[in-house]
Amino acid sequence: MQESRTITQKSASNLALAFILLPKAKRDGMSALYAFCREVDDVADDESVPTPERRTRLSAWRTDIQRACNNQTPEFLVNRELQPVIQQCHLAFGLFDELIKGVEMDLDIKRYPDYEALEQYCYRVASVVGLLSIEIFGYQDKACRDYAIYLGKALQLTNILRDVRSDAERGRIYLPLSELKKFNVSEEEILRFEYSGRFFKLAESVDQRARYFYHQARITLPKVDRRSMVAAELMGSVYWRLLKKLERQEFDVFGPQPTRLSKWQKILLILRTGFRVTSGLMTPNYGTP
Repeated sequence: MQESRTITQKSASNLALAFILLPKAKRDGMSALYAFCREVDDVADDESVPTPERRTRLSAWRTDIQRACNNQTPEFLVNRELQPVIQQCHLAFGLFDELIKGVEMDLDIKRYPDYEALEQYCYRVASVVGLLSIEIFGYQDKACRDYAIYLGKALQLTNILRDVRSDAERGRIYLPLSELKKFNVSEEEILRFEYSGRFFKLAESVDQRARYFYHQARITLPKVDRRSMVAAELMGSVYWRLLKKLERQEFDVFGPQPTRLSKWQKILLILRTGFRVTSGLMTPNYGTP
């Protein structure tokens, strides 16, 4: 697992942060899964490489992870480290395929016409990761699958709100064009990083959609599985706090630095979530009015 641990440790992502609350075996399993996700995402995002070559590389990752799922020997080290997790947790190739389809969308699509199209993207790049993760965490109630789908969409919509500027720098606008039209915000304004009252209303509408998915995740999580979902719950808490911070800033996301939680805010959330686990107070602390 050394390669996977190294990739995870270098990432400093919120997802990797959540692993700290897991027992070692599950932490290692999630590191292996995260490393795979990081690798394919990096392939898709490397704009120094021509798009056809990136597509070919992603196809190679798809073929190799299928080998891992079919009990054959994968070529890529990350997939060799992930293979025991795939076998032990019965991770389905279909989910890995959906995830790769999601990152492939970034090769071709730079605009989303409406929420339906955007949520397919959110499902593939975020909810699918949740569906794979809960198999590693272990669960009893099948409602956990719906929980993973809702929470993944909530987290991805929060990411989209936070990253409007950095996405625009790459020529991408993830906010649905139907919402831009509704609030009379032009694509050019976003690409020029222009903040306005109209943009605030647009972002607020996306915020409400994200809040809906947080709430659905909150009420869907089965009581019997709250303890096993502790890492996912920490993710929910971190991103919920991030969403609240964006709201306090009135979604002025066009500054040079993306909105983040401080190191101490994250540590506090880890401690708070850990306390809630040990004390049995596992009601989700996100998705409230």
